[in-house]
Amino acid sequence: MRYQKQREAVASTMRRLYRQGLTTCSGGNISFRVDDHHVLITPAALDKGIINFRQIALMTLDGENLTPALRPSIETDMHLKILRSRKDISAVVHAHPLNASLMTATETPTIRTDLLAEARYLLKDPIFVPYALMGTEGLGNNVSEALSDGAVAALLENHGVLTIGTTLLQAFDRLEVLEAAAAMTIKMKGLVKGVALSQRQLSEIDGMHTQPIVEK
Repeated sequence: MRYQKQREAVASTMRRLYRQGLTTCSGGNISFRVDDHHVLITPAALDKGIINFRQIALMTLDGENLTPALRPSIETDMHLKILRSRKDISAVVHAHPLNASLMTATETPTIRTDLLAEARYLLKDPIFVPYALMGTEGLGNNVSEALSDGAVAALLENHGVLTIGTTLLQAFDRLEVLEAAAAMTIKMKGLVKGVALSQRQLSEIDGMHTQPIVEK
């Protein structure tokens, strides 16, 4: 089977999302660019909690399904548009974690990343994407356009969240941190006065993206 190792990685990441309560057995989807022309993507209508590598669909970046026995995710159009517009990334993770998804359905859909340095470094400023019906070209257009300026995390109004990365692990890590930041944002509201990082501190963290991090 072509790209078996990469298929196993996609399936493993999807099962991990489910195990950690970041999505439901039917919700969420993952795509991974394996080369300049091909993309792996999770299928529709299969249990995400027990998915295996043989159930991961292979497509061209132009949308041709090379595994006709499998029905690709309903959100395939969104994934392909993101991957075509963001040549700097290879992985897209979309899921419906409780706290982050809740924030997409509020009047102030903002997840704070100015409270913890890790959140700021990994997520920058998550962007808000106006509502469009799931599985439609409109949703794909909205999300890919919103991510075109360099954002790495998106809140999809009344829907869920999405993160991207150069690797599957990076995209997964960002989604996990986004959910934790959402939980902190919710708990802060009306309970305690949050102490945000200063603008100087935020700028220092942002500057780390242009400098190698040396472990000591």
